[in-house]
Amino acid sequence: MKSDPLSLVLRCAVRLAAATTAALVLIIIGYILFKGIPHLTPSLFEWQSNSKNASVMPSIVNTLIMTVMALVIATPLGISSAIYLVEYAKRGSKWVELIRLTTETLSGIPSIVYGLFGYLFFVITLGWNYSLLSGAVTLAIMILPLVIRTTEEALKSVPDSYREASFGLGAGRLRTVLKIVLPSAVSGILAGVILSVGRIVGETAALIYTAGTIAALPQNLLSSGSTLSVHMYVLASEGLYLDQAYATAVVLLCIVLIINFIASAIANKFAKG
Repeated sequence: MKSDPLSLVLRCAVRLAAATTAALVLIIIGYILFKGIPHLTPSLFEWQSNSKNASVMPSIVNTLIMTVMALVIATPLGISSAIYLVEYAKRGSKWVELIRLTTETLSGIPSIVYGLFGYLFFVITLGWNYSLLSGAVTLAIMILPLVIRTTEEALKSVPDSYREASFGLGAGRLRTVLKIVLPSAVSGILAGVILSVGRIVGETAALIYTAGTIAALPQNLLSSGSTLSVHMYVLASEGLYLDQAYATAVVLLCIVLIINFIASAIANKFAKG
């Protein structure tokens, strides 16, 4: 049986696109590893950062704190909002459409605008100054639309027959959502969380305006501190620590891979359970 020439062309085009994408990712990762691994020295991981060692350890701590704080703020709000939109709100409601339009609009706003808002409101108006708290709340606002949209799509992917079966057994809506819908959608929800983590650890512009660029261990949540991405930007922009900037990129890449691996393992565990 002869294959359709058009189908053959489309199949080849799709395979070429996939191969090109994979090749670009491997090239970027390989280049970063090639330039950065030789400069991963012990001094790069000292607890105190100075002009001699350009240590990334304070920035690693700040990045982890910032990521956890932003997720703690945004994830419950985003998941709860998505549950309301999918499970409780009337379908076709103008209120629901307005919320969705708002989230789509917020997701398209440049990060520098979020940074300016965070600077004017959290740093200046509320008096939090350049701090981890100002940066974390700003990041939470940034990733909130992403969490809402991905969670909403994950909940929509759960078949209605699951809900109908639960209702038929006498379960209420809340129990159905908690025991049936959320466990079935956990993989999609965690995918949104992973994307959010990637945006948090890779954000620079918003944090320069809210958290500052000081590479130091924080004393409290109102202390200023730079994340890995900001630290890498500062090292590269100064032009004196390009080797350390590549090494910082390697550390950042490793942290993202570790977080993705942990999240994937959790998602697989829920899926099997």
